[in-house]
Amino acid sequence: MRRAVFPGSFDPITNGHLDIIERALPLFDEIIIAIGTNSAKKYMFPIEDRITWIEKTFENESKITVKHYESMLTVDYCKQEDANFIIRGLRNPADFEFEKAIAQTNRKLDPTIETVFLLTSAGFSAISSSIVREVMLYDGDYTSMVPNAVRK
Repeated sequence: MRRAVFPGSFDPITNGHLDIIERALPLFDEIIIAIGTNSAKKYMFPIEDRITWIEKTFENESKITVKHYESMLTVDYCKQEDANFIIRGLRNPADFEFEKAIAQTNRKLDPTIETVFLLTSAGFSAISSSIVREVMLYDGDYTSMVPNAVRK
């Protein structure tokens, strides 16, 4: 079974995340959308809301599971879930450099777990959760940046 983990904070999930997940679906038998807790980040939305939004977004997709993890490295979480792949989306060259270092470290920690990079579709390359949060904070129109479940 090809099981993959797509880790992130998803604070909130964006249409860029949605793009990566939908394009990864044909590549894997199962995708675990894993909401991690990063000790260096402060979150705008509670974990319960983030889980609900993702579950509603993918309620008709049987290959997707939404889970939360904390107090462990993503590579260790993959081992716990018996997943051999990590999915990462790349929006720009800066993302690549950042993600490359993480992927190389993960590979050193466990060479059986492979990172798969997918380039974000052009229409979503400027969207990030931090940009969406900023637009929301100042009452801007964020509706074109997030799935329907987040809009409600």
